[in-house]
Amino acid sequence: MEKKSAKQQLETATFGAGCFWGVEEDFRKTPGVVETQVGYAGGSTPNPTYQEVCTDATGHAEVVQVEFDPSKVSFNELLNKFWELHDPTQVDRQGPDCGTQYRSVIFYHSKQQKEAAEKSKKLLEKSGKFGISKIATQIVAAKTFYKAEGYHQQYLAKRGLKVCH
Repeated sequence: MEKKSAKQQLETATFGAGCFWGVEEDFRKTPGVVETQVGYAGGSTPNPTYQEVCTDATGHAEVVQVEFDPSKVSFNELLNKFWELHDPTQVDRQGPDCGTQYRSVIFYHSKQQKEAAEKSKKLLEKSGKFGISKIATQIVAAKTFYKAEGYHQQYLAKRGLKVCH
């Protein structure tokens, strides 16, 4: 991850692609990414805890919020990484993890991000890469991001792990 400089014009992207531990690790290592945080977005419960999100009752997804320098990595490049990191055809699950908190979702922060995400999703559907034409990924306006508990931040890196499963 790169250091922040006062002159950088940074942007934010927020992705849900299943369990946030592995997704965060991959985005954190991406050149042009300045900071990552794991957390919860898209639900109705204010300030949810991990235990609450795991009940599948808060409506939140586990997400990674990515702060990036667009002069070094584009939003489209981050979208490509997002598509590679998970199976976007699965509804409310990734691998062994089941529940709405593991849904595939892009929370856009601007009109440009929304348009890029929609275009990217359509291209992926047309490509046939996943053998079906329907991608389950939701594209939703970003609202409140709740940072997850400290022990979740850079979870894999702190434990010397590269993958979750």
